[in-house]
Amino acid sequence: MDRYFADQRHRELRRRVREFAEREVEPRVPDMEASRTVSHELSRLIARQGWIGATIPTAYGGMGAGHLAKTIIIEELARVSGAMGAMVQASQLGVAKILHFGDEEQKKHWLPAIAAGDCLPTIAVTEPESGGHVLGMTSTAVRDGDDYVLNGRKVFVGNSHVGDVHGVVVRTGPGSKGLTAFLVESDRPGFSLAPQKPAMGLHGFSFGELIFDNCRVPAANRLGEEGDGLAVAYSSSVLYGRPNLTAVSLGIHQAVMERTARFCTERERYGAPLGELGSIKLKLGQMQSRLMTARLAAYHAVHLLDRGVSCDAELMNAKLVNVEYALDSAREAMEIHAATGLFTDNPVERYLRDAHHIFAPAGTSDIQRLRLGEVALGTAKGEWSERLSDLVRLEELYPEPAL
Repeated sequence: MDRYFADQRHRELRRRVREFAEREVEPRVPDMEASRTVSHELSRLIARQGWIGATIPTAYGGMGAGHLAKTIIIEELARVSGAMGAMVQASQLGVAKILHFGDEEQKKHWLPAIAAGDCLPTIAVTEPESGGHVLGMTSTAVRDGDDYVLNGRKVFVGNSHVGDVHGVVVRTGPGSKGLTAFLVESDRPGFSLAPQKPAMGLHGFSFGELIFDNCRVPAANRLGEEGDGLAVAYSSSVLYGRPNLTAVSLGIHQAVMERTARFCTERERYGAPLGELGSIKLKLGQMQSRLMTARLAAYHAVHLLDRGVSCDAELMNAKLVNVEYALDSAREAMEIHAATGLFTDNPVERYLRDAHHIFAPAGTSDIQRLRLGEVALGTAKGEWSERLSDLVRLEELYPEPAL
């Protein structure tokens, strides 16, 4: 698939990210697993590589490399550490709202800092009581002169405890037209973080709670117009959230395959490598088939996105296929490893824990199936990839390759 979707620039990018991940990230994984808290130092080190700016145009200091390049970056980091793959995907998700809804002043202020790794952005939509029901949110912003005053809480915010600027969607009025998005700096009075809770997996990554208590934000920090909040939330989820999480799943899946194949080559049973047993070879073949299919779905979707082609259905399907297949392969890997996979010095148990974290964000598998069902019935409600046709096409982003 590299031969079809990727060119020399993508392959060179993959090499650089893989070398960095194996040199700088992999040695830190045991400490992240032991501490189970956010890794501030490593998050900043990765950000300074410039990879958060994968889809930021070069005019704003970014790579201007497109969504396939973004997928490769996340995939290669997640292959070594699902937590750091998740950190980069959450930051790049935070880029979407500024690219699509920020005014020129906001873009000039924030995008160069993000691209340079000096600023980590987030997006905050989910609330404790409403969960994935976006229209059920109750956090508010009330206009007061040249400011808005925010009150409420947001949960499951990726990069909550390392983020510098939070894209927050809150209620400014009733109904679907009553949601508005704001950029809220982490040092604003009235903003605070709840303590980070230990989680099942993705140790080193934070997805916590933001608290707004009469947090005053200038009107200049509003993204778009009042009432654009639902579009900010949905478009960011569809065009960045789904492909980004797809890439995390794909990286974990690749790691599962590599580790299990190595185990089956090195471990002997009945005087021969474990992989020569017919039952084991069948399992490995199924895992390899899943991985190939998952990668095809992932790369095809972002290939279309890079070209401004309508592809909401492909993005939904890519997330569905990659999450489900990564979970299936991780469970099968645990079966192959048997008791040896239960100990924390064997990464296969980490892969399974981490893979579960990718299930819910940007829509569970059932949400993707429901939306794909609407596509099949012809009742889908518009295409974000078509509506936001100002997405820069890949050929306009990339300079000629230096081969």
